[in-house]
Amino acid sequence: MAETAGGGVRLLLRAEGLALLALAAVVYARFGGEWSFFALTFLLPDLALLAYLAGPRAGAAAYNAAHSLLVPAALLALGLLADLGPAFDLGLIWTAHIGLDRALGFGLKYARGFAHTHLGQLGPADPW
Repeated sequence: MAETAGGGVRLLLRAEGLALLALAAVVYARFGGEWSFFALTFLLPDLALLAYLAGPRAGAAAYNAAHSLLVPAALLALGLLADLGPAFDLGLIWTAHIGLDRALGFGLKYARGFAHTHLGQLGPADPW
């Protein structure tokens, strides 16, 4: 059984990432989010890459935790239900980040190394 998506399935998953990025950005703009805040926080989930310094298993776990939609969805729900604008904004920005990563082919990681993702192998060789 294949561990990664290929062909048309991979293309569809990457297109979904692009749609997620676009939707999150449009909603952010529609609700009047500050673009300076967007720019300052957009790359924060990538701080999880530092966990690769502890090895590929720890790196994959941290990366996947920071690049799953579970926490951003919770922030969006909290922001809407409790009328907390900053939580809502952060949830949208985090969702946009995940969408961009998925559109570029940076999928969730396997413990074998950074280049091994659910969307397929990254690059010609594993840099980690």
